[in-house]
Amino acid sequence: MRAGEGRTRQRGISFIGLLFVVVVLGCVGVVAAQLVPTLIEYQAIMKAAERAKAGTTVPEVRSLFDRGQAIDDFTAISGKDLDVQKVGDKVVVSFAYEKQIHLVGPAWLLMKYSGRTD
Repeated sequence: MRAGEGRTRQRGISFIGLLFVVVVLGCVGVVAAQLVPTLIEYQAIMKAAERAKAGTTVPEVRSLFDRGQAIDDFTAISGKDLDVQKVGDKVVVSFAYEKQIHLVGPAWLLMKYSGRTD
C-alpha cells in the first residue's frame, strides 16, 4: 500500500473560504443594521397615518398625524407631507418619502417608501 491510499480525503471549508464568508456576512449585517431602523420608522408612520384618518378635515388629519409623529418620534415626514383625500365617506391618507443610507465611499442605498390607508 502506498502512502496516502488508505486515507479518506478531508472535506470542509478552508481558512480563506471561511474568511470570505465572514466578510460577506459582516457586510450584509452592517447594511441590515442600517435598514432595520428605516423599516421601524415606516411602521410608525403607517400607524400614525391610520390614527390620523379618523379626522374629518384635512387640517384635523394633519394635526392628528403630527401628534402621532411626536409620540412615535419619527422625522422622515410630517403632516404637511400627507396627501389627504375623501373617497366616498372614508378619509384616505397617503404618503411617499425616500431614505438614503450611506454604504461606503460614493455608494448609497436609496429606499423609497410609500403607504396608503384603507
